[in-house]
Formats: sequence, structure tokens, C-alpha cells
Amino acid sequence: MKIDEIDTNYETVKVDQIGILDSQTGAVLLKDEKVEFVMSGFSSEVARIISNFVDGKRDDPPTIYRLVEQICEENEILLVKVKIYESGGIFRANLYFTGKKDMVFRNFRASDAIALATYYNIPILVRKSMLKDIEKSKIEKN
Repeated sequence: MKIDEIDTNYETVKVDQIGILDSQTGAVLLKDEKVEFVMSGFSSEVARIISNFVDGKRDDPPTIYRLVEQICEENEILLVKVKIYESGGIFRANLYFTGKKDMVFRNFRASDAIALATYYNIPILVRKSMLKDIEKSKIEKN
């Protein structure tokens, strides 16, 4: 599948809410108008970073994100989307780059991928099988 092709197994979502569950654990709610996905179990530090990026605070990103930015600039590529999936009970992500050359970096931490997606304001895609139907859950509650 080419980077610009639509993958019908994934749904595009946006960061809706970010939270800190305890001093070490963060969570994020990703959703669109029909579906949502809650991811937790990543560091509270990454949750704060995502929150800052969502709030437009991009002036001083952590070193690892600056590294990605520098690699992209040096190689004339752009990060254009991230895909979140589950592998062995752990959330992982593929990072899609395009430019001089199309590249896919596979099996990275989903929390960092979400942080990069919010930093660059690019699509976050989540495997449809992981999404919860909002309308269905509203009906079940009533």
C-alpha cells in the first residue's frame, strides 16, 4: 500500500482529551464524531508533552522530537501520518514519511507517535477494530 492510499481498516481521529492518571501514568482520548479510543499506560511526561502540543506550545520540544525534525529536514522528508495498532497487548505505531523518498518506520511507541502527530498537526489513524462506537455506547447506557 502506498503512503497516500486510504486504508479502510483505519479511522482518522483527533486528540480530544489528555489526562494524568497518577504521577507516572498518562492517558489520551482520541475521537471523531462517531468513534473513540482511549489509550493509557504511557508516561505522564508524554501526556504533558501532548497537552502542550495540543495547546500550541511547540517552542521547546523534547530532544527526541527535535531529532526527528532534524532528520526530516536533512533528508527533505515530512512526517505525514501515524497509524496506531495493537501488537501483543501493547499499543504501537507506524510513522509515514514522504518527500524525496517514501518511508514507513514500523513498530514505535504509540504515545510518541501521537505526540509527533500533535506537534506536526498530522492525521492520527487508529485501527477500526480498536475503536469504540460512541452512538452504540450511548444507546447501551440508556
